Amino acid sequence: MRKWLARLAALGVALLIAGQGTTAALAQDPAAGKKILRVGATQAMDSMNPFLAVRLVSTQIHRMMYGFLTVPDSKTLQPSPDLAESWTTSEDGLTWTFKIRQAKWSDGQPVTAEDAAWTFNKIMTDEAAKTANGPAVENFESVTASGQELTIKLKAPQASMLENPIPIMPKHAWESVTDMANYDAEKYPAPSSGPFIAVEHKKDQYVKLVANPDYWRGKPKIDELQVIFYANPQAAIAGLKTGEIDLIGRLNPPEYEAIVNDPAITAWKTQGRRGAYLQINHGATTNDDKPVGDGHPALKDVKVRQALHYAIDKQKLVADVQNGLAKPADGSIVPPMYKDFFWEASGDTKVSYDPAKANQILDDAGYKKGPDGIRTMPDSDRKLEFRFSIHTDTPIEDKLAEYLTGFFKEIGVSLTTKKLDSSKFTEETGVTGLFDIAISGWSVNPDPEEVLATHLCSRRPSPTGEGGGTESFFCDDTFEKLYQEQLKELDRPKRAEIIKQMQERLYTEAPIIAIYYTADLEAYRKDRIVSITSIPETDGILYGGSGYWPFYTADVKPTGAAAGASTESGSNTTLIVGLVVAVVVVGAGAFFLTRRRKSTADERE
Repeated sequence: MRKWLARLAALGVALLIAGQGTTAALAQDPAAGKKILRVGATQAMDSMNPFLAVRLVSTQIHRMMYGFLTVPDSKTLQPSPDLAESWTTSEDGLTWTFKIRQAKWSDGQPVTAEDAAWTFNKIMTDEAAKTANGPAVENFESVTASGQELTIKLKAPQASMLENPIPIMPKHAWESVTDMANYDAEKYPAPSSGPFIAVEHKKDQYVKLVANPDYWRGKPKIDELQVIFYANPQAAIAGLKTGEIDLIGRLNPPEYEAIVNDPAITAWKTQGRRGAYLQINHGATTNDDKPVGDGHPALKDVKVRQALHYAIDKQKLVADVQNGLAKPADGSIVPPMYKDFFWEASGDTKVSYDPAKANQILDDAGYKKGPDGIRTMPDSDRKLEFRFSIHTDTPIEDKLAEYLTGFFKEIGVSLTTKKLDSSKFTEETGVTGLFDIAISGWSVNPDPEEVLATHLCSRRPSPTGEGGGTESFFCDDTFEKLYQEQLKELDRPKRAEIIKQMQERLYTEAPIIAIYYTADLEAYRKDRIVSITSIPETDGILYGGSGYWPFYTADVKPTGAAAGASTESGSNTTLIVGLVVAVVVVGAGAFFLTRRRKSTADERE
């Protein structure tokens, strides 16, 4: 036992020494008195390239760096001026003219309408550049620039024109990129037009940004923003408690409950903008309609998918997996916070927990139970044995898998958990189709067009695996037709009704099954953060909200002024020491927490 402890202690010293590299990389002069806000994230950047990035943390950081045509108003979430200071539209709704404000890129070059035109045209003409936001330009006929005027001509009227999710990129810094699919954008400082400038990124470790002194709204209150990536929520919470970080968002219920009564920490709980779904491989195909992957053939049968839906006790999942800090999903893929577009099933359409009905559906469809209680397909002896793809280092997904396994067993379906690191998960569930059922989820914008667009035929990957951004490999004529209708409908209530029909189509065809809407659970240190404004400003979100407002408005005590916080800017020493201690005391068979990891790939924007 003593030898074992000695080895662990030696390992701890090695870890501490190894950690100094990151400490040195992030550390600043502690006497400088800078205002540095350190945010913990249990997800790492998938790419610094905004044309490729789809994870929530990536899009959040890009919102800090780049301007858009418009941004959500901090009070109403309705579109408000950003790089476009004003706009007009033609009577037929087909021509939009935006006046680009007089602003500067952080390298001193002027922001022009040509920057915006180049950005949109790049996505329209480069397959790889479509990865993150391709559908946002599918209705564009042409984009041109003249001086500070940007003109976008549409194929048909588009209701979401003022909520375009594409960051405007500096043409002078990006036009030389010839291979967008493999461009990592790791050149610093990155020319930016937003409130912050990225100056350093260590893959799976951190991103460092500094305040943009030339930002058109004015310099942010803080001098520096560090987003530090943690291996898991438990490690992030440890960092918050020790003062390693100042703020953490996107907490799971167990981590939130661990700090809710901590006198040094403000616990933040509001309605969230995320839904959690089961993604079902109903017959994955590429965008030229060629089959891809190895999904179980039984899942092509909508009756099987509907039976699985009836077998899920969502109330129990909310109570036991989410500790009551969620709302069961009865239809909508749009969370309840967006009241105009939220839809709930009712009457005969509603799928409630009913294992007897699920069994009857499968019986009637010819899926008979064998001696072991597992059903087989009507035309073969292949059993209904499905894989459930989840992420490594995600205990809450392990718990979800445990419950789903029990639910499905009641209807003669076997479920085996398949754990994947985030890169493999993204590849298998979004490109290669090597899955049966997978956990997924999206953060939904105030206008839900983008999350709806993830179910379009065009979002399926190309035969070579480029483009894409699909949520479900769905390709359905009815859904496509409704999508085009809502694009053209400029009357908001009428458009909302069409969007609800789209959600009903997803609900009945079940390429995904919404299981619950998670609450927004966050926390920050009272001794570090002086003030911070959520978005929306009333009962809104801090980390992961629809815009940069919380971090632009945040004010913190200068480095070294916070009691209990590390005096080194971004120092990782506290956390590493904590981990070393944990290694020594937990006992044989325990494993120390990895400091950082690749992110959970289902946490997408």
